[in-house]
Amino acid sequence: MNRFSQWLGFKPNSSKKVPKGWETKLAKLEAEADNAPLGFRGQPLNQAGDLCLKAGDHARALQYYGRAIDALLQDEHPEVARGVASKIIRIHPGAIRTLYTLTWLDLAALHMASALTHLREYTEAAKRGEQTNRAADAIVEMAKLVREHEFLNAAGDALGRLGFDNLADRVHTWAADGGSPDAIDDDDEFRTQCIRAAIGSNA
Repeated sequence: MNRFSQWLGFKPNSSKKVPKGWETKLAKLEAEADNAPLGFRGQPLNQAGDLCLKAGDHARALQYYGRAIDALLQDEHPEVARGVASKIIRIHPGAIRTLYTLTWLDLAALHMASALTHLREYTEAAKRGEQTNRAADAIVEMAKLVREHEFLNAAGDALGRLGFDNLADRVHTWAADGGSPDAIDDDDEFRTQCIRAAIGSNA
């Protein structure tokens, strides 16, 4: 089973068969992904996920989408990976690890409005999934890099909702100071570090 399916708690749906002919198409897309040169491995996996989704096999679609994100990030296509991650959230809105990855990719793309939305959703999903310690560490790592005042305050509020008041106070102090001592000013370096974190989230 793919790592994304494990994180999401899905198992392949053996009770629902993919319509005749889909297995052959999926096998061809698998082979295409295996044989594709660097930079082109994610597209056939994404297409395989779309096929499964149309067939109503959501668990299998999530497996393919998770593999597509891995490949796209490794092939340095973070914006496309961000789009695939958004598909997972539409299927399974409470996908904790995907929301984590998606928040990093939003930050990398400097889409702060989306980053704020996904940070909030990640925080709530982590609370429901009893992953508050991991989420707190992740949010602090995000806050260390960001100078954007609204995101830092939102990160501090998120930490407070998770029950980490000391960390919340620290991040709110960074917001008041214009960023942490490790905050990154250069957009290219900031993007690189956020993408690296997103890749690490799938390791």
